[in-house]
Amino acid sequence: MLNRRGFGTKLAAATGAFVAACGCGRAMAQSSATPPGEPGGPVAAGDPHSNTSRLLNTGASILQTKAPLSVMNLYLDGFHFYADDMGRPIEAHHYCAQLTEDMHQCVIFDGNDKGSRLIGIEYIISEKLFQQLPEEEKPLWHSHHYEVTSGLLEMPGLPDMVETVAMRGMATTYGKTWHTWHVDRDKELPLGIPQLMMSFTRDGQLDQRVIDERNTKLGVSQQQSRETRKEIQVGAPAAGANAWESGQTPQLKLETMPVRNKR
Repeated sequence: MLNRRGFGTKLAAATGAFVAACGCGRAMAQSSATPPGEPGGPVAAGDPHSNTSRLLNTGASILQTKAPLSVMNLYLDGFHFYADDMGRPIEAHHYCAQLTEDMHQCVIFDGNDKGSRLIGIEYIISEKLFQQLPEEEKPLWHSHHYEVTSGLLEMPGLPDMVETVAMRGMATTYGKTWHTWHVDRDKELPLGIPQLMMSFTRDGQLDQRVIDERNTKLGVSQQQSRETRKEIQVGAPAAGANAWESGQTPQLKLETMPVRNKR
């Protein structure tokens, strides 16, 4: 029987047992990036921060709450592609919070430092919840089976034993992902409309050079992850997910609509 418990709860339980005894996390590359809006910072439209902006940001960081952000403790790195174009892979740094045992919500950035750009969101649900979705909803979701077992999805910084426990819970989940900033084409501004994203489902779909570049940057090993996760057993993804595999997929298009209830 597949274990469908949330990976966040398992991670919390496992971390105490393993990290305290081991204290040996896998390396995770962290850069001291220049903040956005500063000379030498990330590519984005606009002028450098003014002194007023710096003061406002400093004051707000002290006085205002960040409660929704403070619970986004889980960091996962993987790859998405545009649902209607497998030739546009995007590395996605997920920061996730667990809402219930069966659901997580994630914000997605194009990096893992202070200068990273917010590029999308992902909702992650258990197979139990996926099976309860309306049939017309299911094609919007992708499986995580291959991402987990192949080592394509990583949780940088965690000891292998802890990460494997977390990934066991992640293996049979499903994600619905929208990217709002298409950084492969529009680097300075988030132009256009959100786009539905999907995940890879077998070897050879993503250029190995892209994977190797990510692995080097984060200090992770896909082969090592694949080996340590070989005990994770998954069946076939549930019917309705990964709609793109049929050759047809949902995707958003911009249309002009009449305004209802205009006042």
